[in-house]
Amino acid sequence: MFFKFLKKSLEAAGFKLVEKNLIKNERLLSVSSFLNLEKFLEHFFSFNKVNFLIQIGANDGKRFDILSKFIKKYTPKAIFLEPIPSNFNDLKKNYHEQENLIFENLAISVNDEITKLFKVKSSKLSLYDDHVVGISSFDINHLLKHHIKKSHIIAEKVKSISIEKLFEKHKVNNLDLLYIDIEGYDGDVVIDFLSKSNIRPLIIFEYIHIKNEIFKKTLNLLNEKKYFYFKIEENLICFPDESKNKIKLA
Repeated sequence: MFFKFLKKSLEAAGFKLVEKNLIKNERLLSVSSFLNLEKFLEHFFSFNKVNFLIQIGANDGKRFDILSKFIKKYTPKAIFLEPIPSNFNDLKKNYHEQENLIFENLAISVNDEITKLFKVKSSKLSLYDDHVVGISSFDINHLLKHHIKKSHIIAEKVKSISIEKLFEKHKVNNLDLLYIDIEGYDGDVVIDFLSKSNIRPLIIFEYIHIKNEIFKKTLNLLNEKKYFYFKIEENLICFPDESKNKIKLA
């Protein structure tokens, strides 16, 4: 009964929940909402006590980072992962006045390894819009889809850590928000997290660059783990079922 009420309330506000039967061959999840991600996060942080979050793919903590303003405003404990050294150094500078923050110069992967991350060469950044600093990916095709010339792309070796090892390292046993933006690898990380952890935070991840097969597996596992979810812009917002009685959206 509550779920039906919540569903109607969300849809009245412009959201649309994604039903299990939508997992067929459809790629897009729902119509656009008039509420953007920034407004959603404002509601979420305002009405819910967010003590601890993890941001995977934190970039420099400033450019194209909607989450940063809420971290600075509400000062939760946070762990940031960013593999590219230049972005990582800027990330620490942008949060230098804030306490209770942990910075990891690492990529996230299913298996701990040193891996290749494809990015635009520093000498070529000026040829493109600012957004290219945030499109580094394990998959070179992701950059090519953004019309980056192959000769302008460089492969950089980066250290990575699995989400399981990350949680062990920092003794994570409770989490309010898992925020992921890693240019197409998001689904793999969500699958790995849900498969190996009993912690049930709100999960936000960018879904549009995920390969169809991985995307379907991600949705199926979210259903299996009793998460309900809806789309805002390019992101999927995923709530654990038991939180529907305590998480407020407005």
